[in-house]
Amino acid sequence: MIHLSKIRLELARMENFPLGSSIRGYVFTAPLTEGGQIDPLSWQSVPEKCTVIRIWGDEPVRHGLLRFVGSGWRFDYEGLSGQGNQPFFQLDDQVIARGYHVTITDNDGIKRPFRVASVECVHNLERAA
Repeated sequence: MIHLSKIRLELARMENFPLGSSIRGYVFTAPLTEGGQIDPLSWQSVPEKCTVIRIWGDEPVRHGLLRFVGSGWRFDYEGLSGQGNQPFFQLDDQVIARGYHVTITDNDGIKRPFRVASVECVHNLERAA
């Protein structure tokens, strides 16, 4: 059984945002292990279901997919490679649970902290035989 979760990340406190920002962040779907880590084996079975939405204030909303590429996870927008993709760092062993933090490098090259605002189960799928 593959359990897909919808994860909402919101910009955490940083210099220009002392309270963080709920209108800057990401909502993505990923299979999580019981320990709250992204499950790469389950992801291989359902990569097309692992979507992402980037919300950034007044900027246009961007839609893409969660991908595992070479050395780690990233958000891939509109099937682009290289520019426009955002890598996660150390996400392989990172727990994704409400209140935890992750760092994402945006396409401007700046690493920003994000707080996991919510994690909710959205799908339970049978694993392909």
